[in-house]
Amino acid sequence: MTEMLTVTIDQTAKILKLLGDKTRLTMVALMAEDECCVCEFVELFEMSQPSISQHLRKLRDVGLVVEERRGQWVFYRVNKTHEAYPIINSLLKHLPNQKNKLINLENRGLRVCCD
Repeated sequence: MTEMLTVTIDQTAKILKLLGDKTRLTMVALMAEDECCVCEFVELFEMSQPSISQHLRKLRDVGLVVEERRGQWVFYRVNKTHEAYPIINSLLKHLPNQKNKLINLENRGLRVCCD
């Protein structure tokens, strides 16, 4: 029998508050499709790098996303081992697919454009 992880009301409220921000919710939906670099988010959201980094920091600080450094680039992805991942995954199933944004970025030659 698989042990079910439980998430407290406080943890759930904190996560839902973080995802209540449209930018962070969209970021999580994008990272559920594929890992992303800060520069890609800068292009997609037309926001400054510091603003994007703040959003990612908030998500990373609670463990919803993980980062992996490869050379000069840092890639972010949804943390599928997080205890609240089932909640996030369920939520994402009700949102429009974001894959087309990543495809559009790739078609414009802007995937992983960190310099």
